[in-house]
Amino acid sequence: MAAIRLLELLILLAILSGFLGMLLRRNLLLKVLSMDVMGSAVVALFVLVAARTGLRSPILSTNETAVSLAAIADPIPQGVILTAIVIGISIQALLLVVISRLASIDPVLDVASFESDAPSTGTQR
Repeated sequence: MAAIRLLELLILLAILSGFLGMLLRRNLLLKVLSMDVMGSAVVALFVLVAARTGLRSPILSTNETAVSLAAIADPIPQGVILTAIVIGISIQALLLVVISRLASIDPVLDVASFESDAPSTGTQR
């Protein structure tokens, strides 16, 4: 099995494990951790896709030959990778702030405790 295929398989397993963690875990902090694993695996997948065409950076000098032009990495996935990293970190920071606020209400951070309707304080008519 080629090394690229093995890396693709490992990355897809990491994406699947992060997705299953988001679905199956009841703790909000573990859900955020699973989302981070899945996001990191997606970034790794983009890195792998960008490295298929070559490993050299796309910065060219004036005396580059046609042979060396074929081994240049694609710059478009690299831009997508940087954007995905920034968006992933900002979403994770926002979720951790929300979870820290929710921890003051219920320190267990179980999803079921936040889904149930709280009893109303007013009288019913």
